[in-house]
Amino acid sequence: MSTRILIVEDEEALTLLLRYNLEAEGFEVDSAVRGDEAEIRLQEQVPDLVLLDWMLPGLSGIELCRRIRARRETERLPVIMLTARGEEGDRIRGLGTGADDYIVKPFSVPELLARVRSLLRRAKPAHVASLLVAGDIELDRLSHRIRRSGRELHLGPTEFKLLEFLMQSPGRVFSREQLLDGVWGHDVYIDERTVDVHVGRLRKALNRPRQADPIRTVRGSGYAFDEMFEAVD
Repeated sequence: MSTRILIVEDEEALTLLLRYNLEAEGFEVDSAVRGDEAEIRLQEQVPDLVLLDWMLPGLSGIELCRRIRARRETERLPVIMLTARGEEGDRIRGLGTGADDYIVKPFSVPELLARVRSLLRRAKPAHVASLLVAGDIELDRLSHRIRRSGRELHLGPTEFKLLEFLMQSPGRVFSREQLLDGVWGHDVYIDERTVDVHVGRLRKALNRPRQADPIRTVRGSGYAFDEMFEAVD
């Protein structure tokens, strides 16, 4: 069963950005633009996590969070509050109403996704796979180990994150810029060709002679983890 995330946000552009990235991670996404609308959705079906804006029409995010915690069916529902309010007092107030985490706009999408996965791992460990498997490649997120055909591979931390990022979305083509944002983060300023260097290192570590290459180069676009990849010796 897919992990369901409810986005409660009245900024359409931000909702679209979050939906795109969450669905690319394999999550099922629903959204509401008003707090009172979200309350009705929560009564109809409880998601696995809520991304909740502070300032909402109809019912504020703060009040909705209070009601979520007051209701038996949702008292343990993971909630991440999104807000432009970055002062310490505001963060304390947001967490004090029952939010599990608090992230200030503008924020890094990779950081938000990492927080979503971390919170789900704590609250609903069965919903976040610790092991990614494709063909004869196994990537263990918990132990940070990678095996191919039972042989343990030794990857640097950047190559590990690069492989993990690609394996999470088989078949999706990522540009160099998207890979830089997803693996290195928005605040790191390095040349896009650095991606090529690390992809080369990753391929060298993954592939022995006559083994299929799981990393697909899409000329003029970027790289993808081949969704048709199977173990071939």
